[in-house]
Amino acid sequence: MVKTVFVGMSGGVDSSVTAALLKEQGYNVVGVYMKNWSQDLPGMPCTWQEDYQDAKRVAVQLGIDFKVYDFEKQYRQKVVDYMVDEYKAGRTPNPDIMCNQEIKFKLYLDTALGDGADFIATGHYARIQDGQLYQAKNAEKDQTYFLYRVTQSALAKSLMPIGKFKTKAEVRAIAKKFGLATAEKKDSQGICFVGKVGIKDFLLHELGPQTPGAIIDQQSQEIGQHEGAIFYTIGQRHGLDVGGGLPYYVTGKSMAKNEVYVTTDLQDDSLWHSQVVLTDLHWIAKPPAPGSSLKVRMRYRSALINCRLDGATVTLSDPVRAVTAGQSAVFYQDEQCLGGGIVSKRPLA
Repeated sequence: MVKTVFVGMSGGVDSSVTAALLKEQGYNVVGVYMKNWSQDLPGMPCTWQEDYQDAKRVAVQLGIDFKVYDFEKQYRQKVVDYMVDEYKAGRTPNPDIMCNQEIKFKLYLDTALGDGADFIATGHYARIQDGQLYQAKNAEKDQTYFLYRVTQSALAKSLMPIGKFKTKAEVRAIAKKFGLATAEKKDSQGICFVGKVGIKDFLLHELGPQTPGAIIDQQSQEIGQHEGAIFYTIGQRHGLDVGGGLPYYVTGKSMAKNEVYVTTDLQDDSLWHSQVVLTDLHWIAKPPAPGSSLKVRMRYRSALINCRLDGATVTLSDPVRAVTAGQSAVFYQDEQCLGGGIVSKRPLA
């Protein structure tokens, strides 16, 4: 019996090729555009209509049915409000991870299954085998970091055919072979739902101007004023607007005092940590056995580091710069992504 796959089509080349490959493999393919965000921002019009039209155009080219799921209300609650609340608390969240957890592999999956799908598919650079998550063959594009909070049951109902390709050029070549309208379309940049607008501009739009406060250096001297502590993240160098020679790096901030702390010393102990405490741990299958040989990625595209995991505490083989509360630590064993957690605080080690 032919299986039905609902492909999340974003209007980009990766999801377009996903749909084409699955149709070629004999699936009954239905394209779905998820309308998660349509609001224009000052000077930054939302591209959702263009993306929708591109997705629809490819669906017509492939001769597949096409649907639109309107998830704007849920997206605002589960992703946007979460992100804003995290920034207000002084943390630096990753909205793409929350989008995958709450929208694509929960809300979208459940909606598609209820609508007649046997599986969903996405254009993610990752591989799924037996309900487990593995790194993409294209190490530069691998997106397992953003997928670590997806459940095993969701993965068992998901397909990610792009993960087997070693280069983006291969994907574009397939798009050209099928004559897809998106073959030459550039990859999207910026926040997952806002496009090219920067996070500071988005927070200003959501929350308005913030109260200025003191910038404090490593000698506890006030050296300038910031535009709102909410806008600064650990390790940040640009946007401090503090003159006088050497560049400054953000080492911390106090939301209660509305202060931002900086240093000119890249080797400052407050910038480097070899231990990290996590919260909200999520394992795709069962937790790794105590004493397991693990590697951890502390931010997207950063190097994998050998580590030891004791409960919620990660001890790193090499100190990491700018570990940031709200970001994720994602664990791997060989090519398998096991799961991870969210950085809650940074022990002084």
